[in-house]
Amino acid sequence: MMLNPGLKAEHYKAAYDAMTIKLGLDKSYPEQYVRWIGNTFQGELGWSTLHNRPVKDAIKEPLKNTIILNIFVIILELAITLPVGIKCAVKRGTRYDNFWQVFSLITYSMPSFFIALSLIFILAIRLRWLPPGGMPLTIHGRNFAYYLSWLKYMALPIITLTIISLAGTIRYVRNAMIDALTQDYIRTARSKGLSEKVVIYSHAFRNALIPVSTIIIGAIFSLFYGAAITETVFAWNGIGHVLVKGLSNRDFMLVISMNLFFAMLSIIANFVADITYGLVDPRIKLE
Repeated sequence: MMLNPGLKAEHYKAAYDAMTIKLGLDKSYPEQYVRWIGNTFQGELGWSTLHNRPVKDAIKEPLKNTIILNIFVIILELAITLPVGIKCAVKRGTRYDNFWQVFSLITYSMPSFFIALSLIFILAIRLRWLPPGGMPLTIHGRNFAYYLSWLKYMALPIITLTIISLAGTIRYVRNAMIDALTQDYIRTARSKGLSEKVVIYSHAFRNALIPVSTIIIGAIFSLFYGAAITETVFAWNGIGHVLVKGLSNRDFMLVISMNLFFAMLSIIANFVADITYGLVDPRIKLE
């Protein structure tokens, strides 16, 4: 509540009118829109009715939590998907390839909340290895034990988001490598007597990076996106969880600011991906 519910009726009306003027709600819709545009360019994203403070202050801590969480997710995702995708392409049609194809199909078909709840039931409730959700507590101060507890609370969200991201990325890397391995320059490289490792990693993978770079750039920019469903299930105070609460509580300025933020990120990510194409493949000229 932005106003104190304990105020008397006569004082409440005066406080309500003052808050209406402060938020600019006494203006017409065109005037409010122009004012919002001007404030946005100045870094003022409006007032969050849910948190009763400026939007930029309300999202500061959740954005940091989302970035920390997704850094580990991206590291695990790239560490698993790149070598697995390459090996699946090299060992196409073998048991190894078939296993990851089935794994990708199953995990790609699963909703994120099902994976999250399954991990909570198995690892948190049954085995009691990890906490089922929440954030690290600061009641004992920010000592070494506090920072170590971050790993426990982040473990289940990290595993969930990594499993979700593996399916599509592995298949993407695999298909890009299969396409690269069928090119003429690969047969030429092998005919020169180059080792298979050099052919795969120095020739094939370098050219397969062109489509794969889109995935990598998207993964890097996903640091700021958050995962609304996963963060909500695990009660992780991230930007996605904040957006869900803002929608549920009709915090319009928070929701509008988040949508604007995500739209800008998408534009920047596409722009960076286009530049990356030119760096990875010199044949692509940017005019």
